[in-house]
Order: sequence, then structure tokens, then C-alpha cells
Amino acid sequence: MNFKFDHNNINVLNLDKSLAFYKEALGLEEVRRKVADDGSFILVYLGDGSSKHTLELTWLRDRKEPYDLGDNEFHLAFRVDDFGAAYEQHKKMGCICFENKEMGIYFINDPDEYWLEIVP
Repeated sequence: MNFKFDHNNINVLNLDKSLAFYKEALGLEEVRRKVADDGSFILVYLGDGSSKHTLELTWLRDRKEPYDLGDNEFHLAFRVDDFGAAYEQHKKMGCICFENKEMGIYFINDPDEYWLEIVP
């Protein structure tokens, strides 16, 4: 058997707001979408244009309250070719939530407070 990464999933409250954030902050584009026949959920898969790995955003029609992320120890990491430009863009967006200058990384948070690590 040979296993390969396919996608990660996060649940979001406001799909349009999340799609706009992931496009502006990380350049992710929608690559496919699944809408439930009864409208109860929408799955949107986002890609970076270079790898096959996707981020699945799940929107649930009946969910109204924010998700409990616990201690928020979970995160996704993104490698960027121009760390300085990415940092300035995220600073302008106001989404930097934690910096570790000693390690040379920082984290941004999305509209649902998921943490995303930015690595040079």
C-alpha cells in the first residue's frame, strides 16, 4: 500500500468570507465544489496551483455558533517564496496572530480563528 496526502478539512461559518480570505492571504483558488442536494452543506476544495493537495472548506447550513477549536494546537503550514512580502501583506490584512522571530516563522488566523503557519 502507498498512502499520499490528499486534503485537509476545516469547517467554516461564512463560506464567502473564508473564500475571500484564503484567496487574498494565501492565493488559494477553488478547484472543485460539492453542494448537497438538500442544501444542507457545501464543500469547497481550494488549491495552490502547484500541488495536488487541497484544503476542503465545509459549510453547514444549520451551524450558527462558532466552532470550538479547543486549545487550537492544530494548524496548517504554508511555505512562501517571498517571506518579507507575505509578512507585509498579512500585517496589512491584520491577520498575524503570533510571531516566533527566533524560529523565523509567524502565524495568521482565518475568519474562524484557525491558525496558519507561514514558513520561509
